[in-house]
Amino acid sequence: MNRFYIIANPQKDYQLRLTKEIHQVILDHGGQCSYQVNREHGGMFDKEKVPQDTECILVIGGDGTLLGAARDMADRRIPLIGVNTGHVGYLCELEADTVASSVRQLLAAEDPDVEHRMMLSGFGITKMGRTRERVALNDIVIHRSGMLQVVDLIISVNGQYLNTYSADGMIVATPTGSTAYSMSAGGPIVDPKANLLLITPISPHTLNAKSIVLGPEDEISIEVAARNQGEAAPVEVSFDGNPVGALQAGEKIVVKKAQECARILKLSHVSFLERLREKLHAYT
Repeated sequence: MNRFYIIANPQKDYQLRLTKEIHQVILDHGGQCSYQVNREHGGMFDKEKVPQDTECILVIGGDGTLLGAARDMADRRIPLIGVNTGHVGYLCELEADTVASSVRQLLAAEDPDVEHRMMLSGFGITKMGRTRERVALNDIVIHRSGMLQVVDLIISVNGQYLNTYSADGMIVATPTGSTAYSMSAGGPIVDPKANLLLITPISPHTLNAKSIVLGPEDEISIEVAARNQGEAAPVEVSFDGNPVGALQAGEKIVVKKAQECARILKLSHVSFLERLREKLHAYT
């Protein structure tokens, strides 16, 4: 492996010091490498600048930077590996203080391990018609905005009514996203290599609301219900934490497994449980 590309978050890599260090290490060891930084507004980058023959993308920042790169590059099928300069970094394989030696390992690797991580796709059905389909690696979240009132959300699976929740919102997460917002809302932690869907209510107004685990082929519909006392406030929809729009009463979002998957390169042989223990300890 010797053809690399770096995507850097300039807010997490001051003056691109780490980016330039990694870039030079790759060049000094006979590899090919170029880089770009996320744009100032929106955290986006130009995927067209990534060479077609790239074998590995190094993403410097935190989990958010890696999530954005995974979404944008899913159709290119290029393995990614994260370099954590953030706080916890569940998704990031490498740490900034040891990245130079790790990059040398990558340069020497002929067939490194690549995990295929399930992604979500979702689209809205609104009064204006069907919205553009988007993908997410961690989660798709429907949550209240504006007024401090709960929202009523009608959940259906494969066209069959499941339940109506009064809550602050609802999270549909992948196994990768089980250690993100879903975990904070009380959802289970799942091995990221698993293939399933998680539904977790956010602050439900009931004592018995639990997360629900569904199969990867299930299709989930979440509709905003009208409230008896008047028009329900709109709810926001976010993909991996990025707001993409709002839903009014009577409108819904449909979520299912995406055709694409994220390819996350694994360099160490540390198990998921070992890594989870380390990250949870660092977070406390």
